[in-house]
Amino acid sequence: MIHYREPLFRPPAEGDSLIFQAAYGCPHNGCRFCMMYKGVRYHERELDEILKDFREGARLYPETMRIFLADGDVMSFSFPKLKAMLEELNRLFPFLARVNTYANGSSILLKKEEELKELHRLKLNTLYVGLESGDEEVIRAVGKKESVGDMVDAVVKTQEIGFKCSVMILLGLAGKKGSPVHALKTAEALNNMQPRLLSALRFIEVPGTKMNEGYEAVTEHEAVSELKTIIEALELKKTVFRANHSSNPVPLSGRFPQDRDKLLAEVGWMLSSNMLDKKGPGRLPLFL
Repeated sequence: MIHYREPLFRPPAEGDSLIFQAAYGCPHNGCRFCMMYKGVRYHERELDEILKDFREGARLYPETMRIFLADGDVMSFSFPKLKAMLEELNRLFPFLARVNTYANGSSILLKKEEELKELHRLKLNTLYVGLESGDEEVIRAVGKKESVGDMVDAVVKTQEIGFKCSVMILLGLAGKKGSPVHALKTAEALNNMQPRLLSALRFIEVPGTKMNEGYEAVTEHEAVSELKTIIEALELKKTVFRANHSSNPVPLSGRFPQDRDKLLAEVGWMLSSNMLDKKGPGRLPLFL
């Protein structure tokens, strides 16, 4: 039996991947906007426990091609441990094409270039990085330990080696007052990163979220307007873009730069359609 402990999270794109839980929780777990691991004490599993799960997974699913290593920041593991894990996955799964995981910018930057190259050679492929905002003031206000500069450097460094980085941003994270600056600085950071994959989600306060005093959530209409500002300012050369998470009132997908005008037309139509709530968050999803 492969061992799992709730809560367990994965990106939507990893729905068809075989998931191994290498850690429980998040090593930082201090972001005000994130309730994913609240109440979960972080624990990095022992290597022998992880490898035992790998062997069981290979017995059950020998033809697996995609693997996702959970949870919060597996890139924070030591290089020798990550190398041992990837070597075993390559040995056990003959059809393995790629291994993906969540990663913080600081964890990436702690790895030497030659270490990252070796991990990539062993089929570590896509790193899911939460930028959230390109505004340093917003990043500090929400309790995120990363700096914008570190996250930009981490994405550039890994993609130059051959990794794909899937970067996530949060619409509405700065609230009403900070929205214009948040949008423009987020676009600026993304232009500097040039991520291969980009996802835009809308921040929705849920029970337990503790935003700073004075934070006022944007309306549904304002969230889409913020997205429009970001798209207008993006100068991406080769990026797959998605804003089709359940939190988003407008499901969008496309490629930059070729689909930029199409995306702007879709957003513009929605903003002028009177379908978006201008006084509140609109109709919220049952599940995020």
